[in-house]
Amino acid sequence: MPATRAPAVPQFTRRLAIETPEHVVLEIELAGPGSRIAAALCDAAIVVAILLFLFMGSSALSASAGAQGRWGTLVAVLVALVVFLVVWGYFLLFEALNDGRTPGKRLMGIRVVMDTGHRLTFTAAAVRNLVRVADAQPLFTYLLGFGLVLFHSQHKRLGDIVAGTIVVRDRPGDLQLASVPADPARDGEPLETGPPELSDDEFRLLDQFLERVDGLESALRRRFTADLAARFAPRFPRRDPDPEGFLVRLHSAEFDKRRGRLALRRGQGVGRTSITAERFVLRKRDAWEAFRALAAQAERGGLKRLGAAAIPAFAAQYREVAADLARARTYGVDPRVLEYLERVVSAGHNALYGRHTGVRVQVSELLLREIPAAVVAGRGYVLAALLAFALPAVTGYLLIRERPAVAEEVLPDEMIARARAGGEHRAAGLGYAQAPSMYLPVVASRIITSNVQVAFFAFALGSTAGLGTLVLLVMNGLFFGAVLGLFANYSLAGWLLTFVAGHGVLELTAIFIAGGAGFRIAGAIIAPGDRTRRDALVLEGRMAARMVAASVTLLAIAGTIEGLLSASDAPAAYKYAVSAASAVFLFLYLRNGSNHLRQLKDPDPGGSDASGAPGSRSASGWTPSLH
Repeated sequence: MPATRAPAVPQFTRRLAIETPEHVVLEIELAGPGSRIAAALCDAAIVVAILLFLFMGSSALSASAGAQGRWGTLVAVLVALVVFLVVWGYFLLFEALNDGRTPGKRLMGIRVVMDTGHRLTFTAAAVRNLVRVADAQPLFTYLLGFGLVLFHSQHKRLGDIVAGTIVVRDRPGDLQLASVPADPARDGEPLETGPPELSDDEFRLLDQFLERVDGLESALRRRFTADLAARFAPRFPRRDPDPEGFLVRLHSAEFDKRRGRLALRRGQGVGRTSITAERFVLRKRDAWEAFRALAAQAERGGLKRLGAAAIPAFAAQYREVAADLARARTYGVDPRVLEYLERVVSAGHNALYGRHTGVRVQVSELLLREIPAAVVAGRGYVLAALLAFALPAVTGYLLIRERPAVAEEVLPDEMIARARAGGEHRAAGLGYAQAPSMYLPVVASRIITSNVQVAFFAFALGSTAGLGTLVLLVMNGLFFGAVLGLFANYSLAGWLLTFVAGHGVLELTAIFIAGGAGFRIAGAIIAPGDRTRRDALVLEGRMAARMVAASVTLLAIAGTIEGLLSASDAPAAYKYAVSAASAVFLFLYLRNGSNHLRQLKDPDPGGSDASGAPGSRSASGWTPSLH
């Protein structure tokens, strides 16, 4: 019987070793640049196909007679929203809801996991894919992301670094163990029946004989085999009638009892460890399969799915299977079995120590308390973003007021034309950017999607050590101030601000929050403090993701107000009233987050907040635990 060889790692393959609390090392094979590029091309082809289908379908509907008026408006709104979801949500939703796999990744046999080996969380998926904007630079060629994947020791791009994720080879979860043939005669024997029966000298003699037996002539082989079998036979009345078979199995049993020497001698001789490995797998595989089913269930839905009474038994089974993995490596079992066991132990490890995606999250708790709490905790970053916007805005306003001719050099011709025609429009009772009521939903959908994309860019560009976020805020501040100065030169500042009043409070605050999220990422890169830069990026990335969620929430409200109210012919008093109401709402929203932070800083005796989720404090407020 040929000896089982240890798993061979292909050349150029990189593996990540993760040690569990039980001191068992799990090895994860990292996906290489080739498979990741192929998966990205497949996913890009799918996205392009979806967008082409949408555009052709919307064009056909718009051209039909039944798609005019309200139906045409509805189609335009739906298409705008679906396109936005496809472009920004395809990777995020597939990876978050499909266990780290997009269709392209599934086709290439790879998946995204946390770099601790745990399943991908929704927050990590969001951070990873929002930072894709930075990886796509320069000019959406993805040269930056590809370069990092090529040269990073763990094939990480910027999104992976910030989110704390890796892309790994995706092996089948239900690996078949039937490839190891069953032997009923051996299956009933105990694996380890006590201390060795042979002395060290006798075992050494048997070991040397089996090592050299293949080189003997057939007659000498039979004679030496019979003599040695006769020497040991009186101590083993229940033995194989074939002398050579008896000696091979005796050596295997003695080798079992001398496990400490096994690792040093593995691979020497013929059939030396394969018998032990076979018997080990045959005796254990049913228990492994039973545990695998429980671990998969617990990994998906949390330990509560098993029931409180079953959790101690599950933990004991996990420790036993983890120990079996260590034994299997010692015995030199089939590489496919080792791969199977690593997946089983990983699933159990994730169930016991990981974050469980099956835990239900209260949406109201998340939106009304935890998300605004992240904004309050990062108020210093938000203030920095406000200054990065406001100072250039003041500069732009004063520059255009003092030197009006500069406006034609720095502002678009369309904006200058609007300012020149503004007096006539105001005299006619029209507001700035006023649109017919039929098109207001289209205006609202376009404004929301455009502003949310700006927020995503402000956050993602924080991975450039904040330079991209700073440039974005400065340029938008200059533009805003210059436009206000332009209209002030035509005595139309009040007319423009009437349009801005309804939605401006929420919209500008949302942009500052998104910029603050980007600066939070930059802070982790530049000044990680007493944490490693990796840990700082992951922790601050999670908090920044909640800040982005707050920004998106406010932008959705602001965009709805801008599209349905600011662009309408509603009275100015009504618009200013909505502006005041939005300021009150913003104050109450952030105060709710501040109250949540105070509760976390002074937790109940159980050490958790009202939602039962453990938290920890840092210099800037609450940060989630690092898993």
